[in-house]
Amino acid sequence: MRHEYKHRINYEDYLVIRSRLREIAKPDRHAGENGRYVIHSLYFDNFSDRALREKIDGVDRREKFRIRYYNEDTDFIRLEKKSKICGLCDKRSAPLTRKETIRICEGDISFLLTSGNPLLQELYAKMNYQLLRPKVIVDYEREPYVYGPGNVRVTFDSKISTGLYHNRLFDGPLLTAPTQDCIILEVKYDAFLPEIMEKAVRVPCRQASSFSKYAVCRMYG
Repeated sequence: MRHEYKHRINYEDYLVIRSRLREIAKPDRHAGENGRYVIHSLYFDNFSDRALREKIDGVDRREKFRIRYYNEDTDFIRLEKKSKICGLCDKRSAPLTRKETIRICEGDISFLLTSGNPLLQELYAKMNYQLLRPKVIVDYEREPYVYGPGNVRVTFDSKISTGLYHNRLFDGPLLTAPTQDCIILEVKYDAFLPEIMEKAVRVPCRQASSFSKYAVCRMYG
């Protein structure tokens, strides 16, 4: 389980915090030459929008499923289950192929049951008994930094956009629409946040928020 908090910041905040981080932290090794990568996610929810409502209501114990890949690399696709319990976060993942992802989007999920992977089998059960279905595509650009002590990960997320009325990955050209003209600062760490990093990411006169890219994008798509 990890700690996680978010701030909605402006461009001036971003420049200040980034300059501090570059002195003490390292860019994530998966980032490109510009220090960034693009994240594509397909989120699931049921017909009563349970995941969305629990997020908005701030329920202490909640979970959501998503399928995610980076840039245009469809050789690395993951099903992820993100859980939040009393403010702490946990994430489990399982590999998927492009073909398997398309099958899930089309409702052909029988292979999940026989996959032998517990997370894929859990998705199968919840698509059957909780009626989870693909709901919305969320795209954004991420600039990540890492710091060893405390296993700290700091990211700047921007250019958040959503697939308009589109809930199938790889199903032809995707029309996206921007949703928020802001930058989201996320800070994640294990047992403790080192003081040097706490000072580096400090944003004066701003409080941590419960910003949800999924919730924002559901307003559009």
